[in-house]
Amino acid sequence: MLKKLRKQLKNEKGLTLVELLAVIVILAVIAAIAVPAIGNIIDNSRYNAVKGDAINALNAANIFFTDNPEGLNGTDTVTLKELKDEGYLESIGKFPEGTSITKEKPHAITGTSNQKVNGHSISFTGATIDIINADTKKAKDISGDTTIQ
Repeated sequence: MLKKLRKQLKNEKGLTLVELLAVIVILAVIAAIAVPAIGNIIDNSRYNAVKGDAINALNAANIFFTDNPEGLNGTDTVTLKELKDEGYLESIGKFPEGTSITKEKPHAITGTSNQKVNGHSISFTGATIDIINADTKKAKDISGDTTIQ
């Protein structure tokens, strides 16, 4: 009986401690490479989302000023809150309600996003759709508060 048990234990297949440690080290190396890459992807998505919100607001303002050439109460700007209240914008995104868009063409947005990218603010000062689309920065290039103008 003892011989049979020894023979059965000898035929056991499994991982040794060294093999297990090697697998853990390999997984740690892969994680060390993947985590920063995933972090950059997330920050780039946040930065592009802020730019997308601004472009969406500019497109809504274009439709608003087409329907209302005199603007609201004869003003030369419209705020994101007004665009939302008038039904031209479903959501103001990550911008404060007071962010304004000019009536003159091309329409330009001025405001600071509430969304932080790498801990920094993204501001728009007189930014048009063409200016926003021409911005090729990535999140890793942002080292301080950034203004697109």
